[in-house]
Amino acid sequence: MTARVIDGKAVAREVRAEVARGVEQLLAAGGTAPGLATVLVGDDPASEVYVRNKRRLSVEAGMVDQHRHLPGDVDQATAEALLDELAADPAVSGILLQLPTPKHLASDALVLRIPAEKDVDGLTTLNAGLLAQGRPGLRPCTPAGVMRLLDAYDVELAGAEAVVVGRSALVGKPMAQLLLGRNATVTTCHSRTRDVAEVCRRADVLVVAAGIPGLIGADAVRPGATVIDVGIHRGEDGLVGDVRYDEVAEVAGLLTPVPGGVGPMTIAMLLANTLTAAKAQQGLGD
Repeated sequence: MTARVIDGKAVAREVRAEVARGVEQLLAAGGTAPGLATVLVGDDPASEVYVRNKRRLSVEAGMVDQHRHLPGDVDQATAEALLDELAADPAVSGILLQLPTPKHLASDALVLRIPAEKDVDGLTTLNAGLLAQGRPGLRPCTPAGVMRLLDAYDVELAGAEAVVVGRSALVGKPMAQLLLGRNATVTTCHSRTRDVAEVCRRADVLVVAAGIPGLIGADAVRPGATVIDVGIHRGEDGLVGDVRYDEVAEVAGLLTPVPGGVGPMTIAMLLANTLTAAKAQQGLGD
């Protein structure tokens, strides 16, 4: 068996095209273009690349770039004041604070300054609570992107055994909740799980978001399972994921590559969230 490759780039293009059409429809209905405020603190090269890509793709989708860049030595009060200013600005539909911030800043306190209705990363306590209760709200972009990939490839979730490896607030926990909301039977593995491979072998759908390069091999995958690799790490031979791709590809039915799998979906869902936020704020939601 050789796994079918899940093409995240192609699905992300579809999402971005949908968002661009949605922006056109918003303008045609008398609304204003969504404004995405990316906030970058300092000059971390990786963060600069991520933010530049987010800004470029938001403009391509017809949105207004409301980027703000703060120096790396900015104090907490100044950073909070900027977020308060963006929160009050009606031209700003969504606010994304690029993480991680410099260590001297309390990033959790900064995220709390972002109103839930502008929280296009889905990280605020209110949006996390709405997700936990299965109520409408802005969802974290990476787990939402995984769900879109599963739907694009017609992966049956109702009644399926799903295993999520990782329990971060950014990916693991919301991923498990989104799968549960689609009637999967969900198990979460973490650093205290006994025999991770044994638990993973039960999965019809295995989502790996542990942040550990090459953690999951073929011995942890049920033949024919769908395997989603959220991890991305720079190794000696380029980018690698949490899954040993070549090994798992011989067992899985569907498998995301790294790069080109989940990664492109994160920005695409950020744009989708920004459009959703803009429509709600302008009273033109679905």
